[in-house]
Amino acid sequence: MNTQNNAAHEANEAKTARGYAPQWLYQVETPAYVVEEQRLIHNLEILKGLQDRTGCSVLLAQKAFSMYHCYPLISKYLKGAAASGLYEAKLCHEEFAGENHVFNPAYQEKDFPELLEICDHIVFNSMSQWERFGPRAVAAGKECGLRINPEHSTQDHDIYDPCSQFSRLGARISEIDFSRLEGLTGFHFHTLCEQGAEPLAETLDVVEAKFGRYLHKLKWINFGGGHHITKDGYNIPLLEKCIKRMQDKYGLKVYLEPGEAVALNAGFLAATVLEIVQGPERSTPVAILDASAACHMPDVIEMPYRPPLEGSGEPEEKEFTYALAGPTCLSGDTIGFYSFDEPLKIGDRLLFGDMAIYSMVKNNTFNGMPLPDIYYIDCKNQLNLTKNFTYMHFKDKL
Repeated sequence: MNTQNNAAHEANEAKTARGYAPQWLYQVETPAYVVEEQRLIHNLEILKGLQDRTGCSVLLAQKAFSMYHCYPLISKYLKGAAASGLYEAKLCHEEFAGENHVFNPAYQEKDFPELLEICDHIVFNSMSQWERFGPRAVAAGKECGLRINPEHSTQDHDIYDPCSQFSRLGARISEIDFSRLEGLTGFHFHTLCEQGAEPLAETLDVVEAKFGRYLHKLKWINFGGGHHITKDGYNIPLLEKCIKRMQDKYGLKVYLEPGEAVALNAGFLAATVLEIVQGPERSTPVAILDASAACHMPDVIEMPYRPPLEGSGEPEEKEFTYALAGPTCLSGDTIGFYSFDEPLKIGDRLLFGDMAIYSMVKNNTFNGMPLPDIYYIDCKNQLNLTKNFTYMHFKDKL
């Protein structure tokens, strides 16, 4: 433990006494992602139970969580992984023992031969893509699917709504020539984002009404991702009813490919307070951290959302309120407003929750920001450094 970590430890002794800071918080260099195996297992057991009771297959959506150190564990519970392109497909092929599914809005000729070699299921986004690449996939013996767009929105955020007016994702019913689908074995739809089973059931009604006449000709259907299956209060019985409906009525194999549900609440981002900016003209002081919203948790800005923070409250809920911000030159590099029982001090450690998903896969080195190291805590409560990032990772990318 270096001098900075010793200082952080001493500065946070009071927080340790309050009981919300885990011991390992003072053993890591910050910023750092920390993933806990036991939390992953909690989610995986829920998903495996769903598979066991219904016979469906759950896939890991790597776009949300690609920490392949965990793939041997995840593959003991789930049936495979879903890729968004060649690199994720290669990662699954190399590291995950299970089925390898790929979907991309527009495949590239230079990538397709390798995808044919390593993928089991290939999903096409349009009739044009199906007619261009489909014959080769069929000839190679692959399970081929078409992504459909039910044109039924169940959310308000266009950036995450595949059914929004100008969405490029999935073929609309008016765009499909059903006489030219020979060799196609499945349909895929993905319309949800962090949602429950009720929007899925609603969407499934629309899928059946629009595409039901063709479902009897298929072998499988993929419900896509966005299912908050492992979140408290999720209606699992309704999800199982949706799965059984497709199985019993059409004889279809059902796939789901959640990413967030696999690693929900399984990881943290540890950060250190570098500076406190305050003055008579500032209504709220600003705590500058070594963790950046723009670089280390981009969804905070993109979605946007306010990540959970251990030991904190809503603005003004506790006595001392701060704006927490990153150290980059981006004025909007703000994580959010939080309140605390005691004033923050330089050297304090903070712990953001639910940071396994859409963090490591989206982070960047804007402003030359270092990438956070990645730690893993196994079931024996052993802290393991799985990836250390250095200056060369920044330089080599450029």
